[in-house]
Amino acid sequence: MSMLDGILRNIGGAPDDIANLAERVGLDPSMVERAVATLGQTHQMQGDTVELASQRTGLDTGVLSQIVQQIGGEGSLTEFANAIKNDPSSLKGLIDQDGDGDVMDDISGMAGKLFGRD
Repeated sequence: MSMLDGILRNIGGAPDDIANLAERVGLDPSMVERAVATLGQTHQMQGDTVELASQRTGLDTGVLSQIVQQIGGEGSLTEFANAIKNDPSSLKGLIDQDGDGDVMDDISGMAGKLFGRD
């Protein structure tokens, strides 16, 4: 169970885990897990959480808004943001898939997969 699954289980009305959330929004679970992690990170920044997450992931703002709605809204993002703030290293493996220390290539790859490019 990932840290994100643990948080989802504690949010009333949210899907029980990333797999269920992914099914609800029609995306691959690994992509949803990275999207939620990015939403948690951007929630701590100045600006619109969804817009910032869209810029970082390449995912459409409509899809990201659906994810936010499914997990319980902006209030629930605060829980994710606090978890990330308390243990930022817990998300490194979610985003830096190839372990090279650079997440931008992994985010680009995630966006490419979404749009059918490998």
